[in-house]
Order: sequence, then C-alpha cells, then structure tokens
Amino acid sequence: MEPYERVMSAINHRRPDRAPIDYGATPESHANLKKHLGIDDDELLLQRLGVDIRRVEERFVGPEDMAGARGIGAAGKDWLGVVWKPVENEFGTYNEIALSPLAEITTVREVEEYSWPKLDWFDFSHLKDEIARLNDEHRYAIMYFAGGAFETPWYMRGMARFLMDLVECPDIAEAISRRAAEFYGGLAMRAVEAGDGRVDIIGSGGDIGTQRGMMLDPELWRRYIKPNSEQLIRPFKDMGLKTFYHSCGSIVPIIEDLIEMGLDILDPIQPKATGMEPEELKNRFGDRLTLHGAVDEQELLPYGTPEDVRRTVKHLIRVVGKDGGYIVCPAHAIQPDTPVENVVALYEAANES
Repeated sequence: MEPYERVMSAINHRRPDRAPIDYGATPESHANLKKHLGIDDDELLLQRLGVDIRRVEERFVGPEDMAGARGIGAAGKDWLGVVWKPVENEFGTYNEIALSPLAEITTVREVEEYSWPKLDWFDFSHLKDEIARLNDEHRYAIMYFAGGAFETPWYMRGMARFLMDLVECPDIAEAISRRAAEFYGGLAMRAVEAGDGRVDIIGSGGDIGTQRGMMLDPELWRRYIKPNSEQLIRPFKDMGLKTFYHSCGSIVPIIEDLIEMGLDILDPIQPKATGMEPEELKNRFGDRLTLHGAVDEQELLPYGTPEDVRRTVKHLIRVVGKDGGYIVCPAHAIQPDTPVENVVALYEAANES
C-alpha cells in the first residue's frame, strides 16, 4: 500500500497492510536520533522510520519583531503577542510563557479591540509545490495543524485567570476562545485552498486533560469551548477531509463529544492517564474513532528496554489496530531523556507489523 492508502484505510476502520506510523520528537531527541542513525536529512529519516504522514506549515511573513513560530516553538514574542522564555533542564530546552498579553483585561471589548494576528501575515504559496515534492515517489497523508480554542486562550490570558474566567467572567473566556478559533480556522482554510486538494487531514487541539482527569468541568468545556473547537473540526469534516485533535492527559468525559463534532483521529492516547488505556478506548470508541499514539512516553520509552518497547508496540498493533483504527506513534513528542535504542525499537517493531 501507498502511505496515503495505509492511513486512510486505518481511519476508515479497514485493516491496512500494516499499521500506519507517525513520528514526533523534541529538537534534541530528533538530533540525537539522526546522529545515531547517521542521517542528516529530515525526510530521509522519516522514510527510514516508515512514517506515513507528512506535515506542512505556513511561512510567517508578518512583523519582524515577532517570532515566526507557534506556541512553545517560539522564543520571544509570538504572533499572538505571547512572550516565551527559554528554560533549560539537564536534558533540553523548553519555551515557557513569560508574558500573557490579555492578563489584565476586564471587558469583552478589550478582547475585540486587541491586535489579533492577520491572515495576510502567513504565506501558503509554497504548499502546492511542497506537497508535490513530498508525494513525488509515494503519496503520503498530508496534515496541516491549525491550532486550538482552549490552549491559545490561556496562553494569552494566563492559565489560572482563564480557568477562573470560565466561572466568573465566561463572556471574556468565550470571546478569546472564539477569536482564536476564527483565526485558526482562517489559516486552515487557506492551507486547504493552497494545497489544491492534497491536504488530507486538518489538525486542531489543545491540552484539556491532566494525569487524573480534565482541567475543567466537562460542562464548562461544553458550554464555552466546544462550540469554538467544533469550528476547527466540523467544517473540514464536511468538506471531506479527515480531522485530528490533540490533547494530552485524561479526557474520557468528552470523547463522545469530539466524535459528535466530526473527529476522526484522537491524539496522543496517554496510556498512564486515568481512563486512557488504549485497549479500553478501543472497546468503547474504536468503531468510530482512530487512536493515534499510545506508546507510553512517561515510563516505557525513557525507562524500559528495547524489548519492552517492541513487545508493547506489537501488542498495541495486535489489539488496538486489529481492524484498523490505530496509528502507531509515541504518546507525546519523544523526549530528550529517551534512549535512541528505544526509539529505534519502536519503529522497527511498527514496521514489522
């Protein structure tokens, strides 16, 4: 099967020739893996790992004082006005929020009058040629990740303040969420148009789960966040594209809502989070939802042996992917403390399925 056919078969709950494979890693882990395998080129690495999905992005052409990167990928002021500061640990560097530009506002009017990014700050003219190049020898499943209506708002407001807003000032919370969804929806539509029919999957998301449950009451999410999140899923589903939603943590109470909204692929299936055991999710939702991830990055990948990793991956493919509906991938971006031998074992096992 071509990679595209493999991914689509799995999403449509038909058993492909092997389970589809995806990849994500921090910059440090990515560099370590390339060095270990003796591969300099990113595309050659993906081919070596058997990855079936390719991601495409816009190019930032906006104000020079803004970082042309998304969220945690930014250092400095991003296009939303959020300021990010690099913070190092013994393994790698993460960008953390140093300033939330909407932290002090008190009215919806201030939300509306804020200097939101303009769609013309983003160039998509390269997408058609880039996708053609990626698909030159084999057709891949092409994904564009738009953004989200929960995480961006708290970046801009501050997490504690935004969660309080949902109870104390829900009109402010809803306004920020709505404006974020409108912006990301506009970006996604431009990507679809520029891709000239070859963007296959639209991604959205934002972490709404913790290790033990959701960050907020599911009813608050349904009332103020769900309608805006749906605008990053339903319109694209109705256009015939596949849809992808990312949230770390335990989000069991709203999975049924996500399916109702038109979701095809749920990521990353964090198996150590309460209720997110991939086998149980497969039993409950597997005929209507494709699970993406599930290879534990909290304990298994950093602390297990290569044989532990192989055994787990083969179990997941056998049980969770028995009739399609599963894409093999780590349950988070591969972290810098993960041994490269375990990463290699993951992808070797997946390719042997």
